[in-house]
Amino acid sequence: MKILVIGGTRFFGIHMVEELLKTGHDVTIATRGLSADGFSRRVQRIVFDRTDADSVRNALSGRHFDVIIDKLAYCSNDIRSVMDVADCNQYIHMSTTAVYGPKHLNTVESDFDGNAKELIWCSRPDFPYDEIKRQAECALWQKYPDRNWIAVRYPFVIGKDDYTKRLLFYVEHIMKSIPMYIDNPDCQIGFIRSDEAGRFLAFLAGKPFRGAVNGCSEGTVSIREMLDYVEQKTGKKAILSADGDAAPYNSEPEYSINTDLAASLGFRFSRLHDWIFELLDYYIDILSQNA
Repeated sequence: MKILVIGGTRFFGIHMVEELLKTGHDVTIATRGLSADGFSRRVQRIVFDRTDADSVRNALSGRHFDVIIDKLAYCSNDIRSVMDVADCNQYIHMSTTAVYGPKHLNTVESDFDGNAKELIWCSRPDFPYDEIKRQAECALWQKYPDRNWIAVRYPFVIGKDDYTKRLLFYVEHIMKSIPMYIDNPDCQIGFIRSDEAGRFLAFLAGKPFRGAVNGCSEGTVSIREMLDYVEQKTGKKAILSADGDAAPYNSEPEYSINTDLAASLGFRFSRLHDWIFELLDYYIDILSQNA
């Protein structure tokens, strides 16, 4: 299939593109043309500014793609700028579990209904992250109900290639004895590994499904469990203080993400506890080498 990827040059987008190429698809990536990617001649390229509707229109005019995978649609205007001009058989939107308000144990796709909320045409600075992502989905549900689209909802994506370094924050603060403030140490929360996040998006290309679908590793873990593990491995103690650096996953409620729908489509995610502690080991080794 001819697949256009909007935003596939970093983090789990790289895993997604590699999987698409491995399975024989003809991949074009859309970028702003400001930096090189590592795909060499294996992909084609088009250039546009995602935040400029005219730039998107000019770049996509006269082109047909079987699938468009859009990792960079943050708001309803982002959705409109592509959907109003794109000639494609399927559109896959990178959404987020932040659309759920709030997440809870056994969060299922129907917990957020994009038809039940007023649609506001908005740009990225207009609302906080969770609300602009809800509005992006509202645009799909309410303005493009007859188009073939999928909204993929992920929790925090982590891995060795995680440029946000959010999980690394905890390991580093323990190993360097830096105080940190954590408001939810015992809440069970979910994650998805970066390579699986990419593979699931690639898996959905061409699938006969329309609507929202969750993606998440099986199981949950608490910040406390991870702190205890790092303490045991390093012999260092976490310094928890109300005056410490605010931790990245603060304000997250206790939740789990139900992936039964993804399983019914034929995709099984890995068990979180089979890899999360290996990832912590990786960060411990990196910091030990740099000490």
